[in-house]
Amino acid sequence: MAARARRHEGSADVHPRRHSEPVAARARRRGGPVAASLLALTVAVSGCAASQGSASTAAPAGRTAERTAPERSAAPATQPAREAAADLPAPSAVIPKDPARLARALTDTTARLRRAIDDWIRDGDPAEGRAPEPVVLLALHQQRIYRHLARNPKTASRTYPGLSKALAGEAEANVTAGRNLLSLVHPVSRPARFRVREPEPADVLLKHFRHAERRFGVDWEVLAAVMFVETKFGRVRSPSHTGAKGPMQFMPGTWAAYGMGGDVHDTRDALLAAANYLRASGAPRDYRRALYAYNHSWAYVDAVRLHARQIKRDIRNYYAYYNWQVFVVTTRGDRRLTGP
Repeated sequence: MAARARRHEGSADVHPRRHSEPVAARARRRGGPVAASLLALTVAVSGCAASQGSASTAAPAGRTAERTAPERSAAPATQPAREAAADLPAPSAVIPKDPARLARALTDTTARLRRAIDDWIRDGDPAEGRAPEPVVLLALHQQRIYRHLARNPKTASRTYPGLSKALAGEAEANVTAGRNLLSLVHPVSRPARFRVREPEPADVLLKHFRHAERRFGVDWEVLAAVMFVETKFGRVRSPSHTGAKGPMQFMPGTWAAYGMGGDVHDTRDALLAAANYLRASGAPRDYRRALYAYNHSWAYVDAVRLHARQIKRDIRNYYAYYNWQVFVVTTRGDRRLTGP
């Protein structure tokens, strides 16, 4: 998580790029987290962080990734779904290749996703269990469209003109963040297993983000974007190959310096420690400097800031990112580890 470039993209593609010895050495002297996050391409594109960018984690060639049983029961929300189930995109629905069709698909998917999120917030309880099926399936489809655009910049540039001005700006931000995170990913070529689980409920995480913001003055949207890129909101449970642990991917030395005696695997403790470290590294006065201390990659810094701006612009983007899934980039293509 800190002091090291990414390897996952919203999910867990590990194999980060290594920074020069002097930079890493300085980070160690400062207690900087030398971490390994999940570049969810989120870019959640990840999401950090495959198809689109949210870190992905999947076992290579023909091997299935190990999924651990959820550590808490997470029953889907039971409120009435306003979107007809028959009209929802399947988890592996074909993504259009033509820019005009991509623009229509992204416009339709985003509009329907926002309506479904509004229904969830109004009629359901984002503090309990999983999101309802329409939110889950539409968010996954949106993520896969963005991952496709992040991997195909020429197609993306021809897709933007077919979008409304507001959606074009949002799309360009998500695609740029996803492309940044994908640039830090090295495909997995050997069989691998990754431990994943259901994240804590969206509004439980939101409560933790806001508590950390009040205590350390670090914008909750930035903390959310970091967690999104690092572990897709805690879905990835495996330590990185460099030894970074927990939902915010702390190296042991950094945790000892900034963890305040907490549990690196506890979400609330990890978020407080991340806010503590970012504040000590320059936030909120200089987020670029603080995020670079957290992870020595300007591509990572820019991706996190782009996602944070999207969340700040419309909180529904937080709920959309929350439902983006973990992918792993392999030499034979992207593999999805979580979700429907």
